[in-house]
Amino acid sequence: MSATSATAHAHVEHAGHHELGFVRTYVFSTDHKMIARQFLFLGLFMMILGGLLALLVRWQLAWPETAIPGMSVFLPDTGGILEPSTYNMAFTMHATIMVFFVIMPILAGAFGNFCIPLMIGARDMAFPVLNMLSFWVAAIAGVIMLGGFFVEGGHAAAGWTSYAPLASVVEYTGVNWGQNLWCISLFVLGVSSMMGSINYITTIVNMRAPGMKLFRMPLVVWSLFITAVLLLLALPVLTSGVAMLLFDRWLGTSWFRPSGGGEPLLWQHLFWYFGHPEVYILILPAMGIASEILPVFARKPIFGYHAMAFSMIGIAFLSWIVYGHHMFVSGMSPALGMAFTVSTMVIAVPSAIKTFNWLGTLWGGRIQFTVPMLNALAFVSMFVIGGLSGIFMASTPVDIFIQDTYFIVAHIHYVVFGGSIFGAFAAIYYWFPKMFGRMTNPVLGHLHFWPTFVFFNMTFFPMHILGVGGHMRRIYNPVQYEFLQHLQWWNVLITIGALGLGLAQIPFVLNFFWSLFAGPRAPLNPWNANTLEWTAPSPPPHLNWGATLPIVHRGPYEYSAPESAEDFLPQTAPPVAHAGTRHR
Repeated sequence: MSATSATAHAHVEHAGHHELGFVRTYVFSTDHKMIARQFLFLGLFMMILGGLLALLVRWQLAWPETAIPGMSVFLPDTGGILEPSTYNMAFTMHATIMVFFVIMPILAGAFGNFCIPLMIGARDMAFPVLNMLSFWVAAIAGVIMLGGFFVEGGHAAAGWTSYAPLASVVEYTGVNWGQNLWCISLFVLGVSSMMGSINYITTIVNMRAPGMKLFRMPLVVWSLFITAVLLLLALPVLTSGVAMLLFDRWLGTSWFRPSGGGEPLLWQHLFWYFGHPEVYILILPAMGIASEILPVFARKPIFGYHAMAFSMIGIAFLSWIVYGHHMFVSGMSPALGMAFTVSTMVIAVPSAIKTFNWLGTLWGGRIQFTVPMLNALAFVSMFVIGGLSGIFMASTPVDIFIQDTYFIVAHIHYVVFGGSIFGAFAAIYYWFPKMFGRMTNPVLGHLHFWPTFVFFNMTFFPMHILGVGGHMRRIYNPVQYEFLQHLQWWNVLITIGALGLGLAQIPFVLNFFWSLFAGPRAPLNPWNANTLEWTAPSPPPHLNWGATLPIVHRGPYEYSAPESAEDFLPQTAPPVAHAGTRHR
């Protein structure tokens, strides 16, 4: 059998997928689009749980056990709603769920699976069965993590970083199976992430459509490709670390236990060597999503395509040599601290390149304030605020002062919520028509965006003020500290903002499920975008295209093209014949 006929035979066999039963089509599917939907629903479900835990934490901080005299109008003596140990569990699990089971499944899992094959012109992922396993292993990790809420002794309560020796010495936490399940869950999730990253890298390298050169790929594919490389290199470090932590707790080893000659700081080195690339694993897909959406609704080509791609590569490289800025107060030598200070400030350069290129894309454009565009603009603005606050923490003397204060909480939420979650919302609204074949309701979209944007800033910007005022992280009852009592009204304001932020998600839930079943049928290309996924039907069938794969003739983002009557040139549009036209 010739190679051509063998390939055709394989395609015919693979095409039988759509004739399979319900379980193989919707549950144990090997279709990248169904797996993307599964990751999306997993992430949205976990977002509800993580958000509710955050509201419990905020309520406790605003109205703790003791009210401040003279402020009873704002601070009723509720007696607190959480016990100290339960409070520790709530903030630990809020952060763990949001980082590992919301942002990663939605941005890397859902939109990585959905966008990569469609945007490079592939029929599916390189390893469809491995792709299916990557979701179900992640789902098992989620079940294990949620199981910790129901075991004796409560869930993990050592913070989302689970620093040793607090997390490694059983005598400090009790025989806490919740902490053990925390370790097991993240170990299993690490295996899932490695499966997915191998699949992403292989698919992008080997399965691009004819004419889809590396520098014709959309920037969101570039961002997911770089994210997959980071995942493949960073997740084994965390996976090894949580295994060692579990062995210390369960088998009596002494990797991190001082009593047995272990080194607690080793855990910090392992965690943050994973943890800082993880920051970019969370934010790089959102950067790619913003780079995809801004040109579409500014009706302009992306400003500096090659600079954008190389800046993401630079961010990925530099992310490995800056992790020590999380450990400035660990006792490192000043010379080493200065090295981490300089490298941390240098990593701001490629991020600034991206920011100025986004602004250059918007400058002079015919901007359309659609719901995806609003969320992409919010991503850019919130990422800038988070990035600027990060520069303060890059300086060792400043970081020593604000370490473990609410300034740090504000920074990470501007980057991870203001960045990644607004990026996720932008992606959901933008690709929903292609993913589900129906349009979302723009009125509900605006009712979701504007309160979310306002209440987000009302919630997290005041935390900078609390942090500079000396308000510590991870305290159960701030009013017991006399020097914090004059700041307590900020805690009340922040909690009111957090409650408003939670309520602002109701229009999103209504919009999502109403549009899923009753939204108007989506046209082929509702946004007049020029990338390959908009040439496939809405939603795309199994194998995405018919018998013929698309042929790519040009790069992405050719908007306001003078030779096109439709204001854009699809990547599949053949070269214009007249003289003087240049093509990439």
